[in-house]
Amino acid sequence: MPGIDACLLEAMTLPGARGAALVDWTSGLALGSIGESANGDHEATAAETAEMARAAAEYTVFAPPGHRAPLGDLPAPVRPPVVEDLLVSTGSAYHLMHFAEPTSDARAFLYLWLDRDTGNLAMARLRLRDLVRRLVLE
Repeated sequence: MPGIDACLLEAMTLPGARGAALVDWTSGLALGSIGESANGDHEATAAETAEMARAAAEYTVFAPPGHRAPLGDLPAPVRPPVVEDLLVSTGSAYHLMHFAEPTSDARAFLYLWLDRDTGNLAMARLRLRDLVRRLVLE
């Protein structure tokens, strides 16, 4: 089971990977980062992607029908994310965020910045899911 550094190194082996980070979605802090940053600053990228992750966790429109009412009653930092992953596509890249199962002390997602021309989005989604499942938060 890989730790944070091993997880990020493995994410960077994906074709087209430009940068990756493990981000705490409640605080917006990068728990680890590697490679390039889309805006030149890994901490700013972590904070900005965490904003999107929090929005996905807060809005019940993304919850399965049976989970809408209970999630709406919980404060945002306590709610488990019901979204598996988020994807933002631009003309030149994909920004993929895959949520880890929340633990008592960590609520994180794995973020990958993937070049659109050389990356494979389907493979990246599958590999990120596998990485997050095996991840051990140290």
